[in-house]
Amino acid sequence: MRAIIAPYDKTGAADLARGLIELGYEVYATGGTHQHLSEAGLEPHSISELSGFPEILDGRVKTLHPAIHGGLLARRDLPEHMAELEEHGLGTIDLVAVNLYPFVETISQPDVKLEDALEQIDIGGPTMLRAGAKNFPHVLTLVDPEDYESVLEALRAGEVPLDVRRKLAAKAFQHVATYDTAIASYLRDEDLPENVTIALHKLQELRYGENPHQEAAFYANAGVGAPAGIAAAEQLHGIALSYVNILDADAAWSAACDFDQPTVAIIKHATPCGLAVSDNIIQAWEGAYLGDPMSAFGGIVGINRPVTREIAKTVRATKHPTSGQRLLLHIIIAPEYDDDALELLRKSKDLRILRAPLIDQSERRYEFRQVVGGMLMQSRDAVPDTDVELKVVTKRKPTDDEMVNLRFAWKAVKHVKSNAIVLAKGGSMVGAGAGQPNRVNSVHLALRAAGERAPGSALASDAYFPFPDSIEMAAEGGVRAVVQPGGSMRDQEVIDACDELDVAMAFTGYRHFRH
Repeated sequence: MRAIIAPYDKTGAADLARGLIELGYEVYATGGTHQHLSEAGLEPHSISELSGFPEILDGRVKTLHPAIHGGLLARRDLPEHMAELEEHGLGTIDLVAVNLYPFVETISQPDVKLEDALEQIDIGGPTMLRAGAKNFPHVLTLVDPEDYESVLEALRAGEVPLDVRRKLAAKAFQHVATYDTAIASYLRDEDLPENVTIALHKLQELRYGENPHQEAAFYANAGVGAPAGIAAAEQLHGIALSYVNILDADAAWSAACDFDQPTVAIIKHATPCGLAVSDNIIQAWEGAYLGDPMSAFGGIVGINRPVTREIAKTVRATKHPTSGQRLLLHIIIAPEYDDDALELLRKSKDLRILRAPLIDQSERRYEFRQVVGGMLMQSRDAVPDTDVELKVVTKRKPTDDEMVNLRFAWKAVKHVKSNAIVLAKGGSMVGAGAGQPNRVNSVHLALRAAGERAPGSALASDAYFPFPDSIEMAAEGGVRAVVQPGGSMRDQEVIDACDELDVAMAFTGYRHFRH
């Protein structure tokens, strides 16, 4: 019995080799692993002994040889295969333990050179893994040090069952596929390629999905680029996150990180019920909470500034508007927490506290959504503030305060589900209508939520108004300025309605649909 041990990650390699030698295996290793095993007191064979050929091209060619791949690919149940091996003086290889060069780690370094990235593209490793995994009924393929001991135990007991071999083979193919996905993503220079693969790494299994009868797990991108957003969050307190918690936390963190000013976003069912910016985070919290105090109960909070004891004290002092009890929150996510702030927040046993890096809005990322039989892929809705032009189309121009509110509302509305309407005043969202089959209903809901705060507010609509009815309803509720994409066949009718009602309106030229 023969084994090749050649992992880049040497964790557990010496113990694996020692266990295999005790079981009667001849262990062969490539240069770096050979040295590692020798330093551990073992006497492995060099890979050149197996191939009869030296390592060349600075190690680029060392395992690409018929003596190795013939031994991996030969089917033991086919006499003609075994006869060919004997004819050429070759033997079988029964186990291969390999994991690959650190390509992702290399390209994640700042200012990495193309030459350095190319040197970390493993050739021999994936080839051996694919060969061994293809022949898994006869060859064990190990890519994960966590599997070493269980395989040794099975071998000591007599044999590794076929279902385990198959599982290890699938793991090897996935390891190579994830690796190749990272390389393709790094080298690719087109935005929407003809073919694309997605590499994911499981962060945790979840108790269930959206409903208790659905299985679920949480995965992070395993390809190019550092982990971001909620996938990079560290949980500092509280019970495990649920599927819905993760969706809501992502919405809260995305909204909070979309603004440069101190910002607080409060999310319910993946939609903001409170969103505010201010010169300081305490005022932003108060503005966000007052956006919809009733809906804030059981909310998920994103805060784009470090949480101090003062902030934590303010949050904990906030009361539910009807019961007068401390406001129940399920999650707080922020970039950092002071120690004394954590001490206060941890007094709430049900509160999950997450720490996450701020999302870099300038980084080009893509979103994927699955449909039956396929996948949709798009770039994120991330238009820089400097590129947002509000073209005034009415006789009355917005005042300076109205223009500030219009810009805030236009940025906020993209985080609200279509048909989306946002009312804003003083840097706070005071009302929102979301997910309605028509825009009039959304305006009605936004006005109802805003109540007495609606007069003097600015309104943002994620898409154009097809008729003047929404404008008429908004003006009746006290809205004084409107921002929308424009582009309807009846734009002029809508503009005329604004002029008659003395409402200022601006077009952006693009929409913010969020289905």
